[in-house]
Order: sequence, then structure tokens, then C-alpha cells
Amino acid sequence: MKIAVFSAKKYDQDGFSQWADASLKFTYFDSRLSQESVKLAQGCHAICAFVNDDLSAPVLKQLSVMGIEMIALRCAGFNNVDLDTAKELGIRVARVPAYSPEAVAEHTLAMMLTLNRKLHKAFNRVRDDNFALDGLLGFNMHGKTVGLIGTGRIGLATARIIKGFGCKLLCYDVQENAELAGHYTSLAQLYQQSDIISLHCPLTPDTQHLINQDSLAQMKDGVMLINTSRGALIDTKAVINSLKSRKIGYLGLDVYEQEADIFFEDLSEQMIDDEVFKRLLTFPNVLITGHQAFFTKEALQQISQFTSDNLLAFASGLRNGNELTN
Repeated sequence: MKIAVFSAKKYDQDGFSQWADASLKFTYFDSRLSQESVKLAQGCHAICAFVNDDLSAPVLKQLSVMGIEMIALRCAGFNNVDLDTAKELGIRVARVPAYSPEAVAEHTLAMMLTLNRKLHKAFNRVRDDNFALDGLLGFNMHGKTVGLIGTGRIGLATARIIKGFGCKLLCYDVQENAELAGHYTSLAQLYQQSDIISLHCPLTPDTQHLINQDSLAQMKDGVMLINTSRGALIDTKAVINSLKSRKIGYLGLDVYEQEADIFFEDLSEQMIDDEVFKRLLTFPNVLITGHQAFFTKEALQQISQFTSDNLLAFASGLRNGNELTN
């Protein structure tokens, strides 16, 4: 079976070469899937896509015309896929339901600690032989209240680490996790009482811009906000206003609403035209990483294994619990 892999990096190729079945013939393309690049999939039976690939109705219709019957997502999120159109066209879509939730949870805590103790600034100071402590004052995590919005696998993994720091835990989810019984509260209470708020929910019409002018107004002054989930959970312009007013004291982002044209590429020799993103970079209390929370050896191994299994199931005429268009 021939598979066109879009948004492919060397680490993707290494992963599939190590774990994929020999019957799967991968062709790798560095370019993102779009209405312009979709023609690269000509002659293939399936495609493999990532978080910022365009799987809207126009692209899906072109794929269908070319005979593509399977889309294997090498990620858990699927907000970039028009599932209704895929189902109408008879295109099967499967995802990686969970890959090393600890990877994202640990990155979440790394962002909290870096922002709090200003480790990124301390690192640069010491390299310049500056050992002064002025401006590096942090706070004890122990005893602080941390609010987690979303308590699926990643949220649960984050909660376990947070408990180890001696923090008070508040949780909100439309589906409560039995392992966190006793920690759930309303979203309003979570906003009002949390010193740190971390997002771990999927992007849906209900959660788009969950963090907005109204929700930010309910939060404590100086709150720390962390997002390692989906960029569009946050209204970036509202967040910038809250940074300017000091409502947000610390902001950690591993995702960004308009990241598709920025993340996963080396743009060091180019001009970035996104004025909103560039404004975020001007704040000294903002830490941004380029969608790397998932990026561990263990997670990449699981992604390649799950994706390969999904493709093999399709090739064998089988269905598994990872499909989204059953």
C-alpha cells in the first residue's frame, strides 16, 4: 500500500522506517497538505497527515477524486478534518488516540517552572557572567492552586505531577474522570481561585476561544496561564490585552492559533508577517515553544506504531477503535 506522508520531517521518516510493516510504502513530503500540494498524493492509496495539514472539504474532495480512501492522522487532535465530508466521500479517518500523555504533561510543568523561576533568563545571564539575582524572584509551587481544564489522559498525567508538588488541584471537564473525584468544580470557580491555569481540552466549537475577555476578567490578577493543547482555545488578542493590564502575570504557549504558517519550520532567515505573534514575543513574561510538548522518543515511537497499525487495519479491511468516521 502506497502512502503519501505530508509535513514529514526526518524524525517521522526514522520512526516509520523502524516500526512500519514492510507492506507499507511511504513517500515523504516536507510540504503541508493543502489545495495546492494535494496533487502529490496522486497514485497513492492513503495519506498520512499531521496537526496543521489542511483536511477541509475542498482538499478531501480532491483526495477522493484521486482514489484516496484512508487518512491516517499521526496525532490525537482532529479539528483540522472535516469529518462530515470525509464520511460522505467514504474516506476513512483514523488517529493516534493517545501517545505518551506524560510527554505533554512534563512539558507543561517545565513551562510552569521556567516561567516561575525564570530559568530561561538565568541561563542567558550566567552565560554573560551575570550572577545577580535581581529580577529572578519566583514563588513556591507548594500550596498554590492549579486549575486544569480538561482531564483526559494528558490532564490526568498533569494532575499526578501537580499533586507531587503539594499544590491544591481544581479540575473542570464535561466528562469527569473517576480518578480525580473530589477535585472538580465549576469553570467560574476554577477561574476565580486558581493561581495557575493549564489547558488540556480538545478544540471544539464549544471550546474555541474558551479563554477570552470575559473568562480572563474572572481570573486572579497575575495568574499564570499555560496552553499545551490547541492554539484556538485562546483568543490571542484578548490575552495580549490582559498581559498589558497585568491581569496575566505569566503566559506559556506551546501552541498558537495561527501556528500553521510558523511552527515546525526554520524561519530564522525570513520575516514573520504575523503581527499578533510578534507582539507576544515582546513580553518578558511570555514563554513560547514551537509545538514540541509531544516531542519525546517515547511519543514518536508510539505515534509511528499506532499510525502503522491504523494503516494495516485499513489494508486488511478491518476497523479498530481509532477510526473517526465509523
